[in-house]
Amino acid sequence: MRRSSRSTNICLVEAYRKRRYKAHFISKLSDSDMENSETRGWLKFAFECKYLTKEQYEKLTTQSDEIGKLLNHMMSNPEKYGVA
Repeated sequence: MRRSSRSTNICLVEAYRKRRYKAHFISKLSDSDMENSETRGWLKFAFECKYLTKEQYEKLTTQSDEIGKLLNHMMSNPEKYGVA
């Protein structure tokens, strides 16, 4: 879970650095979204194994959902993020 959640952020940073190239920008955002989805899977696993309380699980999955919405907005509207 730590690896994929950190990778979500790092892929976003890489996307920003690649914003000069639309295809690269969107590709890196897609990678970030994939890592966010993996984190979501690990959260479900942790909850089912009783490593997280229901409250913790709900809070973290809500945050993951918000991150996913932001990433999808960025992929759908790259020009709003300085992409040529």
